[in-house]
Amino acid sequence: MGRQASRPRFVSILLAGLAVWVFSFELSALLPSHPGSTSVFGDWPSEAVQLVSAALCALTAFRRRGPERLAWALVAAGIIVWTLGDVYWLTVLASAAAPPSPSPADLGYLLFEPLAFAALVILVRTRISDVPRTLVADGVIVGLAAAAVSAAFIVQPVAEHATGGTLAVATNLAYPISDLALFGVVLAAITLRGWRLDRTWALLGAGILAFFAADAIYVVQSAHGTYTEPNLFDIGWTGSTVLFAAAAWAPATRAVIRVDRRGPWSIALPLTLALAAFGVALFRPAGSGDWATVALAIACMAAVMVRLLMTFHENVAMLNASRVEALTDALTGLRNRRALTGDLAEALATATSGGDCVVLAMFDLDGFKYYNDNFGHEAGDALLARLGRRLGRRVAAHGTAYRVGGDEFCALIRPGAQAVEAAVDHASGALAERGDGFAIDCSVGVAILPLEATHPDHALRLADQRMYVAKNGGRASAARQSKDALQKVVVERDPELASHSERVAVLAAAVARWLDLDDTDVEQVRDAAELHDIGKLAIPDAILRASGPLDAAAWQAIREHTLVGERMIAAAPSLARVAAMVRSSHERYDGRGYPDGLKADAIPLGARIVAVCDAFDAMVTPRSYGVAAGADAAVAELRRCARSQFDPRVVEAFCAVWADRAGSVTALRAA
Repeated sequence: MGRQASRPRFVSILLAGLAVWVFSFELSALLPSHPGSTSVFGDWPSEAVQLVSAALCALTAFRRRGPERLAWALVAAGIIVWTLGDVYWLTVLASAAAPPSPSPADLGYLLFEPLAFAALVILVRTRISDVPRTLVADGVIVGLAAAAVSAAFIVQPVAEHATGGTLAVATNLAYPISDLALFGVVLAAITLRGWRLDRTWALLGAGILAFFAADAIYVVQSAHGTYTEPNLFDIGWTGSTVLFAAAAWAPATRAVIRVDRRGPWSIALPLTLALAAFGVALFRPAGSGDWATVALAIACMAAVMVRLLMTFHENVAMLNASRVEALTDALTGLRNRRALTGDLAEALATATSGGDCVVLAMFDLDGFKYYNDNFGHEAGDALLARLGRRLGRRVAAHGTAYRVGGDEFCALIRPGAQAVEAAVDHASGALAERGDGFAIDCSVGVAILPLEATHPDHALRLADQRMYVAKNGGRASAARQSKDALQKVVVERDPELASHSERVAVLAAAVARWLDLDDTDVEQVRDAAELHDIGKLAIPDAILRASGPLDAAAWQAIREHTLVGERMIAAAPSLARVAAMVRSSHERYDGRGYPDGLKADAIPLGARIVAVCDAFDAMVTPRSYGVAAGADAAVAELRRCARSQFDPRVVEAFCAVWADRAGSVTALRAA
């Protein structure tokens, strides 16, 4: 549909003038002496009004683009041929004693309806979209009902009183029948819009109704021999063309009908009209041969039955959709916890302690919080959806996957002849993913049913407990427990030092991932960063918090804190590698560090990472003996000291990580 420009001022003046003329004509028709033959309100001024209306419709067609250009051109053509037919009647047939039927005037009159019908169909197709099938059925019901009622009161009287040959009778019947088609398509269009009118359809509907009324009164009165000219209702023909012109210049709007925005009242009018049509057909005069009314009423009631069936199926579909939605996780499309509870009860009812056992596996993602914090919630949701779909595919052949909340998933698996461990490992493999700067894995808790639990709540609790034992324990439990104990000492002794160590640990783990270290190495680097200053607990506060220069003895104490830290950490054999990294965390890349004077790659990589992250946090954190530097200045200092104090590869990895975190890639490149 083309873009509509604003209405020119002269068009508004013309439309207002035409409307005033029509209104004045109708007022004059109410006078005792109707001046229908005067120069102002006679036949020829009416023809002029109609031609001006046609010109306005044609001008709209010229200004539009797409299908609407053709629609308004057809309306203009319809008004013109109707006017030409009227002119022929006035100039040739009006004075004839017995005008022929059909005549060229009838051809002009009757051509208006198919042209207008085609235009209305085009407007319906271009301005109304996404119409529900039930609303289409409502349109059919309204059209058939209106046709049945009109057939009883208009078509039947014309058929009963029509005189002349077959062609004459057919011509007389063609008027009300073609008008019914126009009236029906307008009613159907209004119904398809959900009974919400815009200005265009209100004006078109009023125009068609005026034209229909004028034609109906004319043909019925003519059939009964009561028509006199001029007639009070003759203005319906001319007035309808003015309404068409006004509709052509009304703002064009496109209606998108949505099922959820239609109230229950929307079917009330179609059903009321259907009952009216049925009543008219049922109570028609005895012996009446009005089979058209009966046939239309029967078709209307059949459409009502189809509409009711469609409503029933629509409601069933909505109920099923609601049931599925209530049992489905919106993000991943997997079944949710509510569905799991029901499925688990059914599985327990059919499971046996033999080959038909059911495995309940609970999965909790490891590393997801880091991923979500660093890449954003949208990326986190996309990751959950991706992993969920993957899990669903993995277990589809022998089980069902669920998302039970947050980053927790679940699966009910019937392993059959397959080993339980193999089935669970196959499923858990779907929840692992690695990429630049992140690694996602999962902890698993398993309950075998009905061997280990016979009630859904017990099964869920058992699998959940085992999952968290796996998450917090496992092979590294001894190292983790030792590290946690040492870290607790730092927190209790010096909370500020503990906060510094935690910040360094977050940065160090990110840099380690950037350098493609495996998960075990990343965790050890994190542990070393968290414990790298634990040896400072043996240094007196007077030295640690001194605001002035340190003497040689104080510096010696400071230099020994890495050795003290190593001894404290190495007391736990499982932390031997961590202890080595802590010992070397103050070595320099050029070999001038302490305590061993190691150089370049002789320094453990983890220690080199901790050194860079420790220096950065120290520079950007306010201290009692110095003012904090800005992040950009700290990054510049790291780069300045690369190859002397720090490993240049680690410095560049840190800069990349920090750029991702701070969103300042351009600033870093320019530094």
